[in-house]
Amino acid sequence: MEKRVINPWTWQDARSYVQAVEVKNSTGTLYVSGQTAIDDEGRSSKADMKTQLELAIKNLEKVINQADYDCKNIVRLTIYTTSTEELWPHFKILQDWVEKHGMQQALTMLEVTGLFETLKVELEATVVK
Repeated sequence: MEKRVINPWTWQDARSYVQAVEVKNSTGTLYVSGQTAIDDEGRSSKADMKTQLELAIKNLEKVINQADYDCKNIVRLTIYTTSTEELWPHFKILQDWVEKHGMQQALTMLEVTGLFETLKVELEATVVK
C-alpha cells in the first residue's frame, strides 16, 4: 500500500491530522462503525467525557486489531460529540493516541445533539492495508 499526505498548510500539524490522504495499491479497506464507551456486556457508560473518550479509543483499537488491521493505517477519523466544549480539554488524549501509532489521518469533528443513551463521544474510522 502507498499513502500520500496532502497538506497545503502547516497549521493542522498542531491538531494531529492531515488535510487529505491518498491511498494506492491497498489490499483491503476496513470501514469501522462508530465506537463508543460501551463495555463488553453492551452497557453504555455514564462516565465523564475523558473516561468515555478513553474507552471509545480502546474499543476502536479492539475492532481494528480483531480485523487484523493496524491503527497506524487509519486514513479517515470522524469524531461525534455531544459537546466540543467538554471534549476539547481532553483532546490531548486523542493526539497522544494518534502520535503513538504514527497515524496521518483526515479528520472531521462534529457536535451532535445526542448519541445513543448516555454516550458523549463516538469515533468512526476508515483503515487500509
